[in-house]
Amino acid sequence: MQIKTHQISNTNIAEVISDEIIINSAQDGLDLLGNIYYQGFDRVIIHEKNITPEFFDLKTKIAGDILQKFSNYRVKLAIIGDFTQYESKSFNDFMFESNKTSHINFVESLHEALEKLS
Repeated sequence: MQIKTHQISNTNIAEVISDEIIINSAQDGLDLLGNIYYQGFDRVIIHEKNITPEFFDLKTKIAGDILQKFSNYRVKLAIIGDFTQYESKSFNDFMFESNKTSHINFVESLHEALEKLS
């Protein structure tokens, strides 16, 4: 796992780069949050491919548990991916509501993620 720093104005944004799944459980999400927060970041970008597919099935509660931690610690998060493959109405509603708060964002590109977090 590599952390790439994007600086926009005076805002530092961490982008998590990896070829592997980094978040397999709520604990993995909490560990990542702690790691990023310890490094002084309060804005994070992660790619869909680095998150277990179970995250996108709301019945597992992994997404809710992880995103609640990010909200509690006031760390803004953008998840980049192609979310059209998830046909669940509840997940699509979840993404819609999350994107309205601007604290947790589901986006399609790095450019959009940086725009939302800056």
